[in-house]
Amino acid sequence: MKFIKLFLFFFFISNIFSEEWIIQPSPNAQDEIQEALILAEPGDVISLSKGTYELNHGLSLDVSDVSIVGKGMYETILDFSNQETGAQGLLVTSDNVLMQDFAIENAKGDAIKSKGVKNISFIKVRTEWTNGPDSKNGAYGLYPVESIGVLIDGCVAIGASDAGVYVGQSEQIIVRNTRAEFNVAGIEIENSYYADVYNNIATNNTGGILIFDLPNLPKQGGKFVRVFQNKSFNNNTDNFAPEGNIVGLVPSGTGLIIMANRNVEVFDNNFDNNQTVHVAVVAGDLESGDDNYDPFPKGIQIHNNQYSNVGMKPDVSRGDLSPILMDIAKGDMPDIIWDGLLPMSELFFGQPETEKIIIEEASDTNFLDLDVFWYVAFPFFHSPSRDKSEFKGSITNLPPISKWN
Repeated sequence: MKFIKLFLFFFFISNIFSEEWIIQPSPNAQDEIQEALILAEPGDVISLSKGTYELNHGLSLDVSDVSIVGKGMYETILDFSNQETGAQGLLVTSDNVLMQDFAIENAKGDAIKSKGVKNISFIKVRTEWTNGPDSKNGAYGLYPVESIGVLIDGCVAIGASDAGVYVGQSEQIIVRNTRAEFNVAGIEIENSYYADVYNNIATNNTGGILIFDLPNLPKQGGKFVRVFQNKSFNNNTDNFAPEGNIVGLVPSGTGLIIMANRNVEVFDNNFDNNQTVHVAVVAGDLESGDDNYDPFPKGIQIHNNQYSNVGMKPDVSRGDLSPILMDIAKGDMPDIIWDGLLPMSELFFGQPETEKIIIEEASDTNFLDLDVFWYVAFPFFHSPSRDKSEFKGSITNLPPISKWN
C-alpha cells in the first residue's frame, strides 16, 4: 500500500508540472516546434494542431518522457518538401517517447529515426514520399535502430527507397496494424531479437516483408521473430533502390524473405499475387569476411499460411538466386523456396534437428528446395526437390512479445 501511495503521489506531482505545448501552422512553426523539442521537460506533450507545417530543417528531440501528438495522420502534416538541412525529418535520441497522429511527408532523408533509445512508440503515424516510387526518395520511413522496446502500431509507410518500416539492431519489437506500400521493402526486421510482426498489410512494394541478418554490424544473430496474420500481396513494384543498397538485390514480386535469421515462425499469413515467389528462405553473404557472421538460416517454421497466384511474371534481373530459381523451376514457380545452402559439413552429414526448416502447409502448397550448392559446384550431383514432406516436423510455437500488450 505504501508503494502505491508513493506512486500515485509522484504521478500526481509529475502531471502538475507537465506542460502542453500547443503549436499551430504558421510561418514561425519551424522555430516553435524545435523550441518545444529543446525546452520540453519530462512529461510534457507537444500538441500539433490540424494543418500543414512547411518545414525547411530537420527536427530533433533528446528529452525523455515526451509525447508528440497531432490530430490525425491525414490532418497534421509536417511537410519537408523544401528541406535544406538535416539527415532526417525528425530524429529522436531519448527514452520513453510517444509519437502519435501526425504525418511526415517528403523528408530529404529518413522520415523519422530513433537511435539508441528505450521504449519508443509510433502510433498512427504516416510517413510518405508523395511523388511515388523514386530512387531520390529518403531511405526509411519509420526507422528505429539500436533500441530496446519498439512499438509501431496503426502506422502507414509509403514510398521509401529502402524500407517503409525498418527496425534494426533492436530488441522487444512489435509491428502491427500497419500498412506498408510502394516501398522497396515494406517491413524489414534486421539484426534484431524478439519481434512480433502481425496484422499488417504489405502491398505494392518490391518485397513485402524482410527478416534479414547482415554481417559487419555491432549486433548480429537475428532471432526469435514471429510473422503472422499479415497480408502480403501484389508486391510487384520494380526495385527503385539507389545503386549499392542491399535491398537493391531484392527481386520484385516477393512476399517474404528470411535471410540468415534463426528461430523465425511464419504462420496464418495470406500471400497473394506476388509475381516471383511468396516465401523465400535463403542464406546471407557467404563471403562477408566477418568471422562472427553466421549466414545460414536456422530453426525456420512455416505453417498454416494461405498462398495464391504466385510467379506470374518472375523478376530475374535482381540478385544471383532468381535466375537459378527460374532455371530450376522450369516455369512452375513455387510458393516457398529454400536455397538449400548449408555449412559444408551439414551438406554431407545433415543438419541438427533443432536447426532444420519445418514446413507444415496444405497439400497443394508448392515448395522447391533449390539445392544451390550442387547446382553451382557439381551440377551432375544437383537434385532439387519439391517434396515438402521431407521438411515435416513438430511445430514449437515461439512465445509472444508481451512488453506492449
